[in-house]
Amino acid sequence: VQLQASGGGLVQPGGSLRLSCAASGISFSINAWGWYRQAPGKERELVAIDIRGGSTNYADSVKDRFTISRDNAKNTVYLQMNSLKLEDTAVYYCNGVYYGMSYWGKGTQVTVSS
Repeated sequence: VQLQASGGGLVQPGGSLRLSCAASGISFSINAWGWYRQAPGKERELVAIDIRGGSTNYADSVKDRFTISRDNAKNTVYLQMNSLKLEDTAVYYCNGVYYGMSYWGKGTQVTVSS
């Protein structure tokens, strides 16, 4: 199983970005998708999670600004990030849980700067 994240970049405060993460090497849909981030000098933190069946959860810091969604047909998860703030700057990682095993994609850098 491999996860490939994309969509990071440089954006001004208040702007938007959409991250994508595609899974390959699987026969069925991912059980649970998650987006995490790690800012310089800080520990990796959970940003959003999507559990197959429709349950989602978000870190308080991103509620009402970020939206996680999935397309099972494409084995892809998305993170729509709106109203970005300077403190959202981090490397973002996708995680997929597939039949009890946890897989990570390589990070994608998101930089919010004026």
